[in-house]
Order: sequence, then C-alpha cells, then structure tokens
Amino acid sequence: MTIGADQVLDLDGEVFHKPADLGEARTHLSRLRGRTHALHSAVAIVGDGIGEVFHETAHLTMRALGAEAIEAYLALAGEDRVTSSVGGYQLEGPGIHLFERVEGDHSTVLGLPLIPLLARLRAMGLLAIA
Repeated sequence: MTIGADQVLDLDGEVFHKPADLGEARTHLSRLRGRTHALHSAVAIVGDGIGEVFHETAHLTMRALGAEAIEAYLALAGEDRVTSSVGGYQLEGPGIHLFERVEGDHSTVLGLPLIPLLARLRAMGLLAIA
C-alpha cells in the first residue's frame, strides 16, 4: 500500500504554490494578509485492489500584517522554510504568529489529514487498532 498527499492554497479561486524565493514569498504573504484562504489537502491510498482518494479543507485567516511584520517573519523563518511550504508559511513553526484564526483539523493544515486518513484505513480493515 502507498499513501500520497499534496496540498494547494486557494485564495478566492486563485491557487498558490510554493514560492520560488523570498521575493515571491513576500508577495504571497502580502496578498494573504488580512484575508481568509483555504488549504486543500488531498490524499490517495493505493495498493493491491485498493484505490481511494479524498480531500479535506481548512480555512485560515491571516492577521492584517504590515510590511515590517512580514519582513520580520521572513527574516526569522528563513528562505528554506518559506520556500518549502505553500503560501510561504509553516503553521508548526514561526508561521503560527501570522494567523488570527484557523478553522479545520490541525493535521489538514500541516498537509496530511490524519484523522480522516485513519478512519478510512480502519474502514478498509488495514489497521490493527480498530
């Protein structure tokens, strides 16, 4: 069995991908500030006779940050961190400071919706802990 997952950020119908560099991360954060966006995490479970795909969505509202706050965040987080995550932030790190509200399962925000995944694996009889 193989489990794969990926995530996209949706701001009013526009899809954001991982920023290529600090400049693009700055642009993403500037566009997200003060607004609510959706993180869609998709999961595929495949194997012998198994093929299931599902997705979960979380909604995040970013604080209305000024340019100085965005620059401070970028300096604190560093280029490696901001270019490795869709939207330019990681909620499990310094990115938590950017938000005023998160609606949805925490693991969905992180990119792998564990609670729904475990429920599906149990329903498929693939987990020892039922």
